[in-house]
This record gives sequence, structure tokens and C-alpha cells, in this order.
Amino acid sequence: MPSARSVQIDFDGVALFDALDSQRRNRALSWQGVAQELWDQSAALNVQRGDHPISASTLTGIAKRGDTTCQHALFILRWLGRTPESFMAGSTADASRTALPIVGPHQRLRWNLQELYDALDSQRREQSLTWPQLAHELRCTPSQLSGIKRARFAIGMRLAMRIVTWLDRPARDFIYAASW
Repeated sequence: MPSARSVQIDFDGVALFDALDSQRRNRALSWQGVAQELWDQSAALNVQRGDHPISASTLTGIAKRGDTTCQHALFILRWLGRTPESFMAGSTADASRTALPIVGPHQRLRWNLQELYDALDSQRREQSLTWPQLAHELRCTPSQLSGIKRARFAIGMRLAMRIVTWLDRPARDFIYAASW
């Protein structure tokens, strides 16, 4: 059962950035080169969709913010071959239970924010918590939580991981291979 204690472990956005930067240096890439490689993971889908690519400044900004959007994090995690849980100090998550879906060039990993919201709201109701009470447990505002229902693209990765930790579920339960 979720508890206030369970959300004290946080997703470490700086560690994500450090791993990204280390891999960038190992591959002798510029930040623009990393952004291009991240984007090229879904090359066929990108051509089909005509989306705008990830920018180098989006990546370098992670170090300053200590966070990134949950959707951008998936590009990075895919490139690094890591799970979200691997960036949570003290996490004892089983790697086989947290492995992200394998996707090809015609797909992109995406968070299903509606499913995340529904699971959160269901558990909140089951525990008879108000949005303000739950927000206090998750160290955010009530509007950040209720806003997930309306979110079109993303929420912060730290918040997403606080939620899945509170739900006592792996992030992969809310991540799918999108091909639109």
C-alpha cells in the first residue's frame, strides 16, 4: 500500500544528465550530436509525423533544472539503455520488472499520462485522500496532480516518478511504444 514514506526517494535528474554527458563524451559527440542521435532513434516515425526534434539546449538545461519532462526523459533513457528507476538513489526495483519496452525506428517511447492519472486518482480515492493531502505526500501542488488529466504532452519526470513510487508500480506500467 502506498505511503508518505515511499515518496521520499526521488528521481535524480542531475544523475540522468551526468550519465548522458558521460556517454556524450565517450562517443565524442557535441550536444547537438547527442540531440540528433536521440531523435534518430525513431527516424522512420519522425519522417512520418514531421515533429520538431529535441534541441541541445533542452538537454543541457537538465543540469540546471535537475529535471526534464517525462517524455524527454524517455528519449534519453532509451539511448542510455537504462530504466527510470535506475536514477532513483536507494531504489531496490527489480530490473526485469522495470525494463522499458523495446522499440524500433517506427516507434517512440511515451508516457500514458491518462492511465497514470487514472491510477493515481483511483488510489487516492481508495485511501480517502483529497488532492491537497495527496499533493502534500508527493511534494507538489494539487493543481500539478489534477492537471495531469488535461496534460497533452508531459509532466516533470521527478513528479512522474514520485507518482509511480507512491503507486508502488514500475514506470513501465505507464510507458508504451507509440507509433501513432
